[in-house]
Amino acid sequence: MADYFLISLSNKENLKLCIKHALAGFTNSINGLWTFFDIDVGDYVSFLYGARVRNLYRVTEKVAYKNAENLPPWPRITFRSKRTYYFPFRLFLRQEREFNEPMVRPEFSYVAENLLLRGGYRKTHFQADTVTFYNVSEMGTVFDGETEHLELNAETFEPTIVFKRENQRIPEKFYFKELILQSLVRRKIQNSILKDVLKIFGVDNAPDEFEVLGEKALPEGYVDLFIKLKHPTGSNKYLLVEVKTGKAQRKDLEQLRRYLREFTSETVGGLLIAKDFSKSTIGHSEILPVRYNFKNLDISAEYSYEELLKMLELEVIV
Repeated sequence: MADYFLISLSNKENLKLCIKHALAGFTNSINGLWTFFDIDVGDYVSFLYGARVRNLYRVTEKVAYKNAENLPPWPRITFRSKRTYYFPFRLFLRQEREFNEPMVRPEFSYVAENLLLRGGYRKTHFQADTVTFYNVSEMGTVFDGETEHLELNAETFEPTIVFKRENQRIPEKFYFKELILQSLVRRKIQNSILKDVLKIFGVDNAPDEFEVLGEKALPEGYVDLFIKLKHPTGSNKYLLVEVKTGKAQRKDLEQLRRYLREFTSETVGGLLIAKDFSKSTIGHSEILPVRYNFKNLDISAEYSYEELLKMLELEVIV
């Protein structure tokens, strides 16, 4: 099933350009790349600005452009730090529904809670749950107009991930970071280890009854991945997942324990995913350690997102 995301926009002019061209653009930053990787062709998106949600679109194409500093429709942005950002990563969209709704509607409660606990919009995108998507699919009216698609005669590229910092060449090559691993694990976990994890925790539900969602804000902070039933009846079942690119430490275990306590009786357990583990992070009944690995990885090489997804292996340590 397709995923549904709200894309957070920084200003009104940006919103107008996105709606006019049915186009979303992301900067030459790790957050921009993360969003570009995290949202796939076939997924659905809405625009979020000023505590209002605009329209429903389906992603039809993903393109990364070389020399995008002067490509329309967005100008370059230079901050006080003297860093300049532009928009090489683009999502081409097809509008499905037309609406302009406030975030205070109960149908948006899952995303609204994330916004409230984060204290604002300082995030590129928010993944909503299945219930939110079903509700949004009935909002407003079916769009039957025409969109002014932007024709860009520019060279394209496929962004890659490198594992040596000196090989980084933004925006074509990015150094491997936790946000990228989170996105990869989110796509991999349901069809790999989730069945075994549920069995270990004594949960009878099948893996396809659950949905794996991106970052979930909590009063204590935010958990990297949030796994819950798509259609809970009476009560829900939650799995909280923390992802670390390196060796998991005691503080990571304690952090995940604090998150688990916030969900009380509906919590199934937690997963701590890392490259390796200290002794203090293994042997706790409520948290399973999961080791990740990229099969046949050459740290001197560069890899596309899809290549890393195929190479990613997850192993529950019991």
